[in-house]
Amino acid sequence: MKKPGKNQTKSRIVSAAWRLFYLYGYDNTTIDDIVEEAHTSKGSFYHYFESKDALMGSLSYLFDEKYEELAQSLDPALDPVEKLIRMNQELFLMIENTVSVTLLSKLFSTQLVTKGEKHLLEPDRTYYRLLRQIAIEGHQKGTFREDLSVNDIMRAYATFERGMMYDWCLSSGSYSLTQYAQQILPLYLKGLCREAAKGPAAEAGAEE
Repeated sequence: MKKPGKNQTKSRIVSAAWRLFYLYGYDNTTIDDIVEEAHTSKGSFYHYFESKDALMGSLSYLFDEKYEELAQSLDPALDPVEKLIRMNQELFLMIENTVSVTLLSKLFSTQLVTKGEKHLLEPDRTYYRLLRQIAIEGHQKGTFREDLSVNDIMRAYATFERGMMYDWCLSSGSYSLTQYAQQILPLYLKGLCREAAKGPAAEAGAEE
């Protein structure tokens, strides 16, 4: 019974920290502020995090909370491509509404130089479990190309999202991440689908 409580405490700390970072900025937020907002103690904070800087790698936990909710509410009638588009929309909407460009940039920079865990790449994350489930479904239904493995589909999708977020940071958030992805992601995913693998030559042959 203790483990769920501990997980909830960590989740409260992470959620409180990023909420305050977004509202007041990273530098203007203290550990005391985070502890008060999370309704916990400094002892609990230091049990999970060595310092405020250590929280920079925790954004993936916040993302995964959103994916936990999405996994419960995702319409099973959607086809695999539609599910991936929905996943992306949920993530990018959350980023635009709760994570500043400065903070996201800081997250990427810390993940690039860290010698410890790269939280964004942890295979046990809810993100990757949900993504794998959709990729497997896509293969079973014949949606995705046979020459691409489940891992290929997962890597292609995750790489697209990270690339979009990186470009958004480089551009200082000068465009809507969500709206641009709505235009580009369907075109990108089309290249992973079985129909796209046939190519113009195959279509021409079929017409003959």
